[in-house]
Amino acid sequence: MESFSLILAIVVITALAFDFTNGFHDTANAMATTISTGALRPKVAVAMSAVLNLVGAFLSVEVANTISKGLVDESGIRPEVIFAALVGAILWNLLTWLVGLPSSSSHALMGGLIGATIASAGVGAVHGDVLVTKVLIPAIAAPLVAGVAAMLATKLMYSLGKKAEGSKASEKGYRAGQIASAGLVSLAHGTNDAQKTMGIITLALVTGGAIAPGSNPPTWVILSAGVAIALGTYLGGWRIIRTMGKGLTDLQPQQGFAAQTSAATVILASSHLGFSLSTTHSVSGSVMGAGLGRKGGVVRWSTATRMFVAWGLTLPAAALVGAIAEYVTGFGSWGTALVAVFLIASSAAIWLRSRREVVDHTNVNDTTEEPAGVVTTAIAAVTPPPVGTATDELTATIPAPASESAPSQATV
Repeated sequence: MESFSLILAIVVITALAFDFTNGFHDTANAMATTISTGALRPKVAVAMSAVLNLVGAFLSVEVANTISKGLVDESGIRPEVIFAALVGAILWNLLTWLVGLPSSSSHALMGGLIGATIASAGVGAVHGDVLVTKVLIPAIAAPLVAGVAAMLATKLMYSLGKKAEGSKASEKGYRAGQIASAGLVSLAHGTNDAQKTMGIITLALVTGGAIAPGSNPPTWVILSAGVAIALGTYLGGWRIIRTMGKGLTDLQPQQGFAAQTSAATVILASSHLGFSLSTTHSVSGSVMGAGLGRKGGVVRWSTATRMFVAWGLTLPAAALVGAIAEYVTGFGSWGTALVAVFLIASSAAIWLRSRREVVDHTNVNDTTEEPAGVVTTAIAAVTPPPVGTATDELTATIPAPASESAPSQATV
């Protein structure tokens, strides 16, 4: 029979709040390319993703078991440790959402858990072998595998579809395929990301004495985690959708289909094996691979570089916040209350800051990132024009940054 203390109830509520942020933070993984290519209207896309996220939450518990039974020594931590871990994960999710960076909610959660566990019970309480084999290696391998697969799939589709290229029937077929593959990514996202919250709640229930060690997630945990991530998904993380759909590269339906199919395959395979994979890494890698797979396609490497930096900072940043939060909760009830107030106040401040520049379904496809071909433009700016080519004709091909209100010409 499950018995709840106040701190355990706080941990469960905070975990569901994290799951909610995971939903709107990672909606871009499933639907950004579908929205950017116009295959689905924005609101329809996020509604479809929300439903399939909920369905996916019920398909497996392997990833949940990795977190609740494998990553840390459950006998050496308290419910306050889980609470501190969630604080680090939520704040990282909100900060990266504010700036529109597709970082990993999964790694934020695990970073917070690792930092809080080390602060509470020492380094020995973290199972390093599980961390390496089921978290770090997949974090590196997933975007590479998905990216290569998407690039090859894109090249293959353009090669096979040369005769039908540009036809209405071909475009319709690719858009239908893109919608189906987007649904598959949403389903895969539910089987992987929703389970991480199930795992963290189950771990909290074990440490709080509510259920026996080694238990699978109770049904109510699976249901509540699925509903929370679905609600977050429906709200739509429009800032990150803009970055993923328009900021990294410009995708055509063929590329969108290749990117989403490759990412879904990698995510579903990882869920089956119990790897706590980052869906963000997988989809980002597949989007870049699809961008490189089309002849003349570009990847905006300045945006990609900011993403890579965020990926590298996620685990240590969330771990640091989790460790500090755990240290404060160690002072007793007033310390836990102080951390809770800090979390609420910080979350409110981030939300208020986001209202200064609203991004929603009406302007999500507006491009505000680095213009396509900026590297080529930089090369052209230092290269003398060909003999017989007018300077103004050359500079007219150089696009102005989207942030400028009027076009400008570079002087060559």
